[in-house]
Amino acid sequence: MANSWKSALRDQIPESWAQEVDTFEGQMGLVFNGTLEDKVFAETRLRRGVYGQRYDNGKRHDGIREQELTFPSGEAVKGPDTFWDAPGMQRIKIPWGGLKPDQLEVLAALADEYSDGILHITTRQDFQLHFIHVEDTPDLMRRLAAVGITTREACGNSVRNVTACPLAGVCRTEEFDVTPYADALTFFLLGHDDVQDFGRKFKIAFSGCEHEACGLVSMHDLGFIARTEVREGRTIRGFDMYVGGGLGAVPHQARLLKEFVSEEEILPLSQAVCRVFARLGEKRNRNRARVKFLVAKLGMEEFSRLVFEEREILPHDDRWTSYLDGLESFTEQPVRQPIAIEYGDSDPEYERWSATNVSRQRQGGFSVVHVALPLGDLTVQQSLDLADIARKYVGDHIRTTVEQNFVLRWVADQDLRDLYADLKAADLATPWAGSIADITACPGTDTCKLGIASSRGLAGELGARLAQQVEELPPEVQELKIKISGCFNSCGQHHVADIGFFGNSRHRNKRTVPHFQVVLGGQWQENAGSYGLAVGAVPSRSVPEVLTELTNRFHTDREAGESFQSWVNRFGKKNIRELLKPFQQIPLYEDSPQFYSDWGDPREFTTGDIGVGECAGEVVSLFILEIARAEAEVFDAQIAMDDGRHGEAYAGAVQSMVLAARALLRGQTVDITNDEAEIVAEFKSRFYDTELFFDRFAKGKFGQYLFKHHRQRVEDPDAVSAHETIEEAYLFIEAAHACDGRIAAAATPTTGGIQL
Repeated sequence: MANSWKSALRDQIPESWAQEVDTFEGQMGLVFNGTLEDKVFAETRLRRGVYGQRYDNGKRHDGIREQELTFPSGEAVKGPDTFWDAPGMQRIKIPWGGLKPDQLEVLAALADEYSDGILHITTRQDFQLHFIHVEDTPDLMRRLAAVGITTREACGNSVRNVTACPLAGVCRTEEFDVTPYADALTFFLLGHDDVQDFGRKFKIAFSGCEHEACGLVSMHDLGFIARTEVREGRTIRGFDMYVGGGLGAVPHQARLLKEFVSEEEILPLSQAVCRVFARLGEKRNRNRARVKFLVAKLGMEEFSRLVFEEREILPHDDRWTSYLDGLESFTEQPVRQPIAIEYGDSDPEYERWSATNVSRQRQGGFSVVHVALPLGDLTVQQSLDLADIARKYVGDHIRTTVEQNFVLRWVADQDLRDLYADLKAADLATPWAGSIADITACPGTDTCKLGIASSRGLAGELGARLAQQVEELPPEVQELKIKISGCFNSCGQHHVADIGFFGNSRHRNKRTVPHFQVVLGGQWQENAGSYGLAVGAVPSRSVPEVLTELTNRFHTDREAGESFQSWVNRFGKKNIRELLKPFQQIPLYEDSPQFYSDWGDPREFTTGDIGVGECAGEVVSLFILEIARAEAEVFDAQIAMDDGRHGEAYAGAVQSMVLAARALLRGQTVDITNDEAEIVAEFKSRFYDTELFFDRFAKGKFGQYLFKHHRQRVEDPDAVSAHETIEEAYLFIEAAHACDGRIAAAATPTTGGIQL
């Protein structure tokens, strides 16, 4: 881009932001000329939101479309020799999801000029642009900065986008509008010296309500739930402050740090938490580098003591309270005032849409409109149309949501029908927002290097099927939440869904079969009040039938007013296990080849020379027989935990890991006893030390779960430690399956397909 263009734009960019982008561009130039190693530069580009991404032979497969991919220059996307040769991803920070029409138009222009024409909303209210040239990112950042958007610390070991309830300020059940507080903490911590030495990422959320989903505080490193108290006749604002939550492979519930932290104290106390985390958090082992592990290691009492001790020695910062003078600046004004109006004949399509996509604000005469986006995707034209629609009806009051949608606030009720017509013309009037048909999914194998199975492909398939039948479903089924992750890391938030799925695989018939683990019992309400647990893996192609069976059984067995979570607990995991069994079978390739490919992608996971056994059946490996014992053991541990037998649950989870290690050994015809010490030693020698057990990304962290519990058992385990150990056991077993698959694949000639 010409220097004159940059000079003209620079006048619109805050000076500090302009300098940051200049520095980033300069460092990128040093990498190009060979004076700075890319691995040294990697943390810098990650902190600017620039990621490498998965590419797949220049195509996008996601269950919605298959398209050939080209860069804006017209050249085809090719396989990389280095990061710099590959298409990449740019994450763009949108604090608390707040967006203006002119900002949306700039995002659309960037998607058109630099990306593949798609804007993707994430589960942190961010935007992502995929398939970009890394060389274009400095100019992309400048154009964003000119409209008040930064990419700084959108990724990397930093404070990620601060999220907040998209209904903040208009919600009928909130204590007060949390928007200005989320905004203040965002920009107080952005680039702050005390948050530059983290071992991993740090996520923050604000919620205006205790019992709704809102900010999902329980699954965050640091979270705030709004509260008020009356003191001497005056209403005082504050927050209950939580710390140490997180999803990931093994989820942790956030724990209360302090009740009712005053609005004057939330910034300095957050700073103190960050300083303790930066000083004492793990740095070398990334698998243990989140604040949840530090809280677990120190204990909540000691962690709290350190935080409040740190708070006492913090040097004063005027910014801690100066933002309070600007609270009123966040007060929103509608574009149009409501007026009474009567309509004639009703439109069935409008009525269907408004029943699920319109909610009443606490301000009379106004509504919030939910714009549902399948897979969180928005085309360039839709983005431009939505910007025009927002200007016309709501002005600047647009917000993204953690469920990958938009909301338009302050819609005057008399405008709802006209707004619907405009959204429909832009193909943005998808009904059933927030229902079972509105599925959240991470990028999965579409663009994520960690993806195992196609979360977007499955979400597209389920969404398309449900859209055709959701109106006929019982109300209690319509309200269920489905969330899908492409791997165990829970980027799709499967742990807090009524019905969650995360991708894995199984090796059968000398081929790799895409699977999804079924996760039940999560709670979306109560700010992600509890996490579900896996109940069994099913082939990807069987998931739609599994969903039908689960929802039908819930409807027929449900007691009056019973939630899905309560039904799962009452129905029992043993019964659910039996319910899943018929769907866990994998047919022979010759009978059902579609089982060996994933949703939205017709290619096979792997292909190879197939030897047909007796009666056209497969010879079942010893590993498969042995690993079934491990899976049964960890499932029984779940039953024990549900019954309150925490010690038995913990012991069973540990034993299941031992059995899984034994299964790998037996699968390689190692003569092994049932002695735990011998099994662990042989597993370490043959699979861990040789790195056969390591995958490309998790490396050996799942093996560490076995070693940790073998070295020292937890004494008198409680519900939390039992739950976490069961999660660890499932991950260890999945890693054993993957290890066996890699060993089998290495012994079998392949002719193509996806290599996991």
